[in-house]
Amino acid sequence: MFGDSLSAAYGIPRQRGWVALLEERLKRERLDYIVVNASISGETSGGARPRLKPLLERHRPAIVILELGGNDGLRGMPVAQTRANLAALMREAQQAGARVLLVGVRLPPNYGEDYKNAFDALFPELAQTQRTALVPFLLEDFADKPEFFLPDRIHPAEAAQPLMFERVWRGLKPLLK
Repeated sequence: MFGDSLSAAYGIPRQRGWVALLEERLKRERLDYIVVNASISGETSGGARPRLKPLLERHRPAIVILELGGNDGLRGMPVAQTRANLAALMREAQQAGARVLLVGVRLPPNYGEDYKNAFDALFPELAQTQRTALVPFLLEDFADKPEFFLPDRIHPAEAAQPLMFERVWRGLKPLLK
């Protein structure tokens, strides 16, 4: 798992985050996978690039779940730069022999229609061009419900973690062998 605060369980106990729920599900179903959560709150796609190769070499993952880009968008980074960084991360994981599941995020509407539309289109485009699996939007069906968020309205609360897990599980399950 390679992501940002949405995968690092920001603001809640890490063992209650969606990645921990994934680890529990894999164990319960006796699937032979070890989950390494290398997510860091505040991570950008550019900041993640130098961290990936050593992690791939150390852990030799069969699957990399990539959930990055949200902080790029919130900082107004050029969409082309985020696209290039994510594509490079995806290629590096694939070259290391891992299957990739790209997890998409979307921006709130206050970044302007053009930027938001370009950013939101980024994840489906990348999944298609890089030939990877895709979870289109991690916060699907609850992004507009305040009760699923911490007071900052950015980070999902504990109540949202099972919903996030289910989104990722649907995209991940076909990749499990």
